[in-house]
This record gives sequence, C-alpha cells and structure tokens, in this order.
Amino acid sequence: MDRVAQCIAVPAREGRALRIACGSRFRIVDVEGGQCGDLFAYATADISEYASAPHTRVHVNRLFPRPGEAFVTNRRRPILLLERDDSPGAHDMLVAACDPARYAALGIAAWHASCEENLRGAMRTFGFDRIEVPQPINLFTNIPIMEDGWLDWRPALTQPGDSVTLRAEMDCFVVISACPQDIVPINNRRPTGLALEVLA
Repeated sequence: MDRVAQCIAVPAREGRALRIACGSRFRIVDVEGGQCGDLFAYATADISEYASAPHTRVHVNRLFPRPGEAFVTNRRRPILLLERDDSPGAHDMLVAACDPARYAALGIAAWHASCEENLRGAMRTFGFDRIEVPQPINLFTNIPIMEDGWLDWRPALTQPGDSVTLRAEMDCFVVISACPQDIVPINNRRPTGLALEVLA
C-alpha cells in the first residue's frame, strides 16, 4: 500500500499546483465521486514545454493512454507516466478546458469559475503570469464519441475514492482543477472536490 507523504485538498471549482521531481509519484483522487479533473503539467526547466494531448495521442496511438504508457510533451518527451487507473477508466483528451468564453456561450452572463482561470491562478503561485493553456488531460471525464461523430456529455462514472496514479518523468509543475462545469452534466451539475496526494 502506498504511503501518502502529502495530501493537498482541491476544493470544488478550484485548482491547486505542485512542483514535483522526476521519479516522484502522485495520485489524483475523486473524493466524493462523479467529479472531473483537468490535469496540466509543465516542464520546470522551460514552461513552454508541457503535456500535450495531440502529441500524446500520436505517441500511444489511441485516444487516451493505458496504465504503463506515458503522456508526452509538445516536444514529444515523456512528462507523466500513467501507473495505475483505479477508476472506471473513462477519461478524455479531446475537450478544451472550460473558460469564460465557454460559459458565455452557454448563456452565463455573470462571472463563473473555470478550469482555465484555475490553471492561470495556480501557475501564478510559481511566478508565471503568462502561460500557454494547453488541451488538458481530463481525468474521470465521460464524453464518449457516438457513431455519428457527436460527443455525448455524460456524468462521470467515478465513485468516492476512485483515483489515478502517475509518475513524473521529468521535473515538472503539475496543476489539477476540480472542474467547475455545472451547466452540462459531466459533474452531475454539482461540482465537488478532488485530492492531490504525493506518494512516498
């Protein structure tokens, strides 16, 4: 059983960041179940290098890695390895992070928390005011592709305590956002929290 060296609570609709060394392992936990998490990773040596969904799809030749396979950067270098998937296995790397324009298009006139703003705020804690916002690794996100090519926005299948475990393949900044989406049903329209656990 892995020992948890550090546990960072990620409240509903918020994001948290961690600097993690190459070879270190961490786990993203869906605390209450039914919650999506947008995961981002940037190389600490140069944040213009980051985990890239399109490059990863080419690297693994599928829509999402399986345990034992790596997420790679926009320079095609491994940055995170998916070690374990203790969840139903429904994840996404096609859908962009929610942002203010997305909520405006959904008819929300007032400010609404978003994964893009959570990412920017988390990276500011490391002193980075200007970052690229890449396609996220959408953990626990259940958006199957239908026969006619349409995307079906379905509730997450996770139960309380479901998790994924990853290993850093280079020194990196990791950001996880407990997705605030409450208009489409991916979080059952009731966002809840996640946990980021650093493993000993």
